[in-house]
Amino acid sequence: MQTHIPASLKYGRAVTTTLPYAQAVDRAKALLKEEGFGVLCEIDVKKTMKEKIGADVPPYVILGACNPRLAHRALAVENQIGLLLPCNLVVQELGNATVVSAVDANAMMSFVGKAELGAVAVEANAGLGRVLDAIAKE
Repeated sequence: MQTHIPASLKYGRAVTTTLPYAQAVDRAKALLKEEGFGVLCEIDVKKTMKEKIGADVPPYVILGACNPRLAHRALAVENQIGLLLPCNLVVQELGNATVVSAVDANAMMSFVGKAELGAVAVEANAGLGRVLDAIAKE
């Protein structure tokens, strides 16, 4: 796994926080909830890599976040949009830093080619952006 923060992501946004990894995971979950997102799944990549292939990787968790109101709107436009859901948020330890990143919903929705999904993506990005902005201040 890479040990640096990418300067730019075409498919998301990353911020650093002064919070230790475990606290950042808890804080990210709380902030997602405040923005109307529930965490549908939590994938402990470090644990999975160790168990499945014996690889040691730094702490890394994928939070599969879903805002039911936004998901419902997206499904009404495109019933197969579930292939691009949920909105993933990643918390990882990179060296001495804790990095939190979120998918760019617009990048994901653009694959579908339906303009009606643009408003959903804008709202999802706004909520995820507020999560990242808040955690970056901590």
